[in-house]
Amino acid sequence: MLDVLGVRDVIETRGLTKRYRGGQLAVDRLDLSVPAGSVFGFLGPNGSGKTTTIRMLMGLIEPTAGSASLLGRPMPRAARAVLPQVGALIEGPALYGYLSGRENLVRYDSADPTADPRTRRARVTEALDRVGLTAAAGKKAKAYSLGMKQRLGLASALLRPRRLLVLDEPTNGLDPQGMREIRTLIRELAADGTTVFLSSHLLDEIEQVCTHAAVMAQGRLITQGPVAELAAGTRGRLAVTTPDPGEAARVLKELGVTDVVVAEDRVSGELPTGGAEPVDPADLNAALVRAGVRVRAFGQERASLEDAFVALTGEGFDVAG
Repeated sequence: MLDVLGVRDVIETRGLTKRYRGGQLAVDRLDLSVPAGSVFGFLGPNGSGKTTTIRMLMGLIEPTAGSASLLGRPMPRAARAVLPQVGALIEGPALYGYLSGRENLVRYDSADPTADPRTRRARVTEALDRVGLTAAAGKKAKAYSLGMKQRLGLASALLRPRRLLVLDEPTNGLDPQGMREIRTLIRELAADGTTVFLSSHLLDEIEQVCTHAAVMAQGRLITQGPVAELAAGTRGRLAVTTPDPGEAARVLKELGVTDVVVAEDRVSGELPTGGAEPVDPADLNAALVRAGVRVRAFGQERASLEDAFVALTGEGFDVAG
């Protein structure tokens, strides 16, 4: 897919590297491709280099080596031409606490040399409405909750039509209803042709809203591609429903099933992987029946993005980097 001006990958990096003073390697030879029209999730455990990458993409810091391009133009060299076409919310919104929400957006819009002052009021009103802040537009930003501040930061990124939106934890601080509204907004923006690049610590959020994703660990790219393909490459857990959970757990452990968890009448675990031949789940089911276990349901759960993440990185998921 091409974007409105014919760019196939709206974000592209080649060998992108950032080493800080003192020798810390934050990003190590990153080759990233974000397709036009995608909602792209950027994932990784704490300290994996995601925020450093985003800051390099936006021209906020210089890379040590390698290259990055946004909208087909090199960054940071083409920042002046590119950034007016990019909306960004990075590391939380920077707001003037003594100004109202509306006044903050007017200030942001005024700082854009390409923004027509004659239509400023209409742009600000529309942006406030899109993020659900119309009723609170006159309140001082310092009185906003974390979720309201996050909404206002997102509104600032939506003041103008954008070819690319870069969002760092866009639902941070929102209640469940607010999270659903922002997810719906992201889908609408993508449907209108805007490419959305977002980092999030909520894997469920990535699965619900993203078409593509990349996984980072220790500054390196582990994998990237369509979300469905990333999850499909990972086996789901075995799940058994039975009125004999204790006996079922014992039999499954003897047969090599690991990480066995018993929750009321449900037993789950990881299928054995050590043998030369893959274990047929049907053989496990037969063994349970031979042992006198009454099996009400038996099968493999669909692998989630979290399963894929743990399999790829060997870590739990805690995104702050």
